[in-house]
Amino acid sequence: MRMSTWIRQHVAALRALLVLTVITGIAYPLAVFAVAQIPGLKDKAEGSLIESGGNTVGSSLIGQSFTDDKGNALVQYFQSRPSAAGASGYDPTSSSASNLGPENIVDSAPDKTGLLTTVCTRSKTIGDLDGVNGIRPFCTPGGVGAVLSVIGPREANGEVEHPTKVVSVNEFCSVTKNPFLAEYEGVKVECAVDGEDYSIGRIVPIRGDAPAESAVPADAVTASGSGLDPHISPEYAAIQEARIAKARGVSVDQVRALVDAHTDGRTLGFMGEPRVNVVELNLDLDGKYPFKA
Repeated sequence: MRMSTWIRQHVAALRALLVLTVITGIAYPLAVFAVAQIPGLKDKAEGSLIESGGNTVGSSLIGQSFTDDKGNALVQYFQSRPSAAGASGYDPTSSSASNLGPENIVDSAPDKTGLLTTVCTRSKTIGDLDGVNGIRPFCTPGGVGAVLSVIGPREANGEVEHPTKVVSVNEFCSVTKNPFLAEYEGVKVECAVDGEDYSIGRIVPIRGDAPAESAVPADAVTASGSGLDPHISPEYAAIQEARIAKARGVSVDQVRALVDAHTDGRTLGFMGEPRVNVVELNLDLDGKYPFKA
């Protein structure tokens, strides 16, 4: 009797395994595949691949970097937003963000920058490239985070009563000898020495006289959460139009017309913000207005 019960239980388990295998391993995947072939869904299901000249050149859902082998922007192309996915960005197998937050404002070394300096550097680079004012709040004119370590006796509320030493923590002496600020509360501002820890002081970001709204929009200097976003804002596209037109020998109006053609509005009319697909736009540029070096 015990053996008979044991057999019945295992036969029932085997039948359940076979039934679930057919349902979840065969029927369900085939049903999903069939639905994915419906017109309107087929392109997305197959990766929204973009073909050009008989070759697959990308996907409209995944961004690309339009730079040379040294990471410098190619002047004839609209630039994508920064990417933290993989070592060179836009790696679909390494989708991620930088995971740096707004309190990440102190650099550990000239080549190990925090979020603030990264944003400041990007903004200055884009400003220089596209001929706009790249300065933004809490950034030095040189494109690093404007942050001081104010050292001295502390009051009960944490304020420094009488500063004895002030260091511009993101301006290293190996790079510059003249900090962005000559003095702070009567104390001469020093450059930072590589390897020194200035956390003993009160960390003070200096806003500066930058306008509240930078000419370089936020999406131009910060990466998306996935690191794969193929879109930029219309505002970022707009500051690049003159450079693209000059590089390709066409009018700004011609370039702007292409930007408008590749601009999508808010999803369902109210979700998100308008956006420009950089991958599709650059491909269209190559087709209509080829670049002649």
